[in-house]
Amino acid sequence: MADLHTTTLGKSGPWVVFCHGLFGQGKNWTTAAKTLAGTHRVLLVDMPNHGRSAWTEHLDYVAMADEVAGLLDPAEPVALVGHSMGGKAAMLLTLRHPELVERLCVVDMSPVSYAEGGREEFGRYIRAMRALDLDALERRSQADEALVEAVPSPTVRGFLLQNLRRDSADGAASWRWQPNLELLGDELDVLGDWPADRLDGVAPYDGPVLWVAGAESPYVQPEHAEVMERWFPRVRKVTVKNAGHWVHSQQPEVFAEVLRRFVDAPA
Repeated sequence: MADLHTTTLGKSGPWVVFCHGLFGQGKNWTTAAKTLAGTHRVLLVDMPNHGRSAWTEHLDYVAMADEVAGLLDPAEPVALVGHSMGGKAAMLLTLRHPELVERLCVVDMSPVSYAEGGREEFGRYIRAMRALDLDALERRSQADEALVEAVPSPTVRGFLLQNLRRDSADGAASWRWQPNLELLGDELDVLGDWPADRLDGVAPYDGPVLWVAGAESPYVQPEHAEVMERWFPRVRKVTVKNAGHWVHSQQPEVFAEVLRRFVDAPA
């Protein structure tokens, strides 16, 4: 069992809980969370092997979902939001523990196994991050320069570099990566999978579901609609223009408004 680090915003109102994707942290949702914090309580979760949460020996979506479920109270079902890896965990949590979820928002992810998905791309990122000589690093800008070849997009590099942390121990500062890069690299196939075989006997979720897709992303395709509707019959899809996989980072104001309307709508 992993210990999950969380951050809370807002003092009253219904709960909204955010689960980030691969290489993310709870704080990635800060823009959307702040738009809700005046009328909601918001919980930002660092998923296992990310941020300040504990590392695990293996990647397992069902275990990940159950970890987050352990933070929730059936007396106060939540609006649950998940992106990418966190989207799969959120879907599984909702299907396995529907009493905990009042409504679900899935961001740029489908309940399917991706034959390739972003494994080659994400694997390249991980190899480049692990190859960085952290002992020789003096400034964050040096890390940015070292990642240019493997990660040509400045936006993606900036996102990845949010995981580079400088700690001081015994008066000496040192750099470290927060995610468990070795495990993530070794088990990327698990992240691309969807454990349908572990949902035998599980009923579809009958609450409201918002499915947000980036118009330029490959993760939500027309052929995914059938399985999404089978598990989540009350799903409504919104496609955000000029956005790829990281919809909430690439179009933060649009995403925040779409999400706010969804969580405030009658059930």
